[in-house]
Amino acid sequence: MTGEAMKGLHWLDWTIIAMYALSTIGLGVYFGRKQKSTKEYFVGGGNMNPFFVGVSLFATLLSTISYLSMPGESAGKGPVNLLGMLALPLVFWIVAYGLLPVYMKNRVTSAYELLEERLGLGLRLLGATMFLALRLVWMTLLVYLAAKAMTVMMGVEERWVPIIALVTGIVSVIYTSIGGLRAVVITDFMQTILLFGGALLVLVSITWSLGGLSWFPTSWQENWDTQPFFSFDPKTRVTVVGTILSVLTWYVATSGGDQTSVQRFMATTDANAARRALATQLCVAAVVGVTLYLVGFALLGYFKANLDKLPEGMSIEKSADSLFPRYIAYHLPIGVSGLVVSAMFAAAMSSIDSGVNSITAVVMTDFLDRFGKAPKTEKGHVRFARFLAFGIGTVVVLGSTSMKFIPGNITGMTGRTVNLLTTPIFGLFFFALFVPFAKPLGVWLGTILGTITAACISFSGPLVVFLSKFGVDPATFNVQLITKLDEATGREWVTADAPVSFQWIGPVALLVNIGVGTAVSWFLSRRNKA
Repeated sequence: MTGEAMKGLHWLDWTIIAMYALSTIGLGVYFGRKQKSTKEYFVGGGNMNPFFVGVSLFATLLSTISYLSMPGESAGKGPVNLLGMLALPLVFWIVAYGLLPVYMKNRVTSAYELLEERLGLGLRLLGATMFLALRLVWMTLLVYLAAKAMTVMMGVEERWVPIIALVTGIVSVIYTSIGGLRAVVITDFMQTILLFGGALLVLVSITWSLGGLSWFPTSWQENWDTQPFFSFDPKTRVTVVGTILSVLTWYVATSGGDQTSVQRFMATTDANAARRALATQLCVAAVVGVTLYLVGFALLGYFKANLDKLPEGMSIEKSADSLFPRYIAYHLPIGVSGLVVSAMFAAAMSSIDSGVNSITAVVMTDFLDRFGKAPKTEKGHVRFARFLAFGIGTVVVLGSTSMKFIPGNITGMTGRTVNLLTTPIFGLFFFALFVPFAKPLGVWLGTILGTITAACISFSGPLVVFLSKFGVDPATFNVQLITKLDEATGREWVTADAPVSFQWIGPVALLVNIGVGTAVSWFLSRRNKA
């Protein structure tokens, strides 16, 4: 049964999903029994298998974004973002031989411990606080996106989003808070298999349905955006150059400044093992990324050949992000849908589990331990960490519904949010580890101006609307105000296209951050010598 009459998921599909959820909780309980110290809880004892660590890195950093945004982007906007894979060899070279040798000399639980010795306690706390804000927004966004996609699969209204988010969050938080990093890494491996397998099942299903590879596009599709190699117009949404620079910046900054990444590198034995973990992460990212873009092409070909399969009011161009979850629910065989939906849950849970574990490590190490507020015994330490992890997960689930106020498709939404603090956090490590004359004042100024730059680009559209209220002509920014109608309330609201593409958030913010911080630090060091 594959037609519209299926009306969502069959009881067999739900049975498969429930079995998967229970198995993850079982793993958490299994690994939780073996934990005797916070080192085991947070970094797996520092001797974990690099392959599993690398797969966990992939699942943590891409997860739901990969599973939803890549098919939607390739089907609705175009394939140029796929060329970001060209940046991965350069990412490996920079991180493996520029960052990891320095990081692995300092075995720490929290990455931000590295900042205090060189830049002082204030900048350590700044880095830890920015990470907490970044990860909390990241996780709440992913929970919201997964829950919203699930409403399409189940054929229910969006008012069910909070309930779906609650169930996803509860399962993730239970096995994470009990099992620690080892449970997170192993479940991330299971989740990656489901994620990749689900994408392959959709490809096979569509190829079978259409009688071959007729879905593969051989020309530029009419619903795709213009995506040039480069454009001097900063509002051009996607370009080849912008894509490569954005991917390069994000991967390097995340690998070098994000606790979720550094914590996993610290879970390996040495720099060579950390390099193998990084290589695994990037290879899996490339393979799964290409597969998900092919899924987008396949969905585009399927629904163009079967326009009657789209409900009234839904189009390929405007609803591209919904094509994947809709196909899963209404056009896959019973049982197969359950496996693929499990992959969707897995994608969300892989981000929640890793984020919760990393946030707990930062709160415990950089705030409670640093100021002597944590329990004194190891047993008490582990118990408190588990309760703290559960509390953080609850905050994430409750905050997920606020993500509906961020405009744009999934790729644009994540670009606007996750890049906001990624580069400023990495900037702190860049100054601490690679700029010998760095001064705290210079680093503070660089961080503040870099963050302001990221925020202005990230929300440049709303900023134009705000400035227009004070008489600033939107034409100054080469955009126009757009009036839209909220069909649910009947109210009109004003918006504007972003005058600067989300692809430039990371590269430009990092340039401002490092440029200002380096210049001020150099000036201060010269003045002190004089």
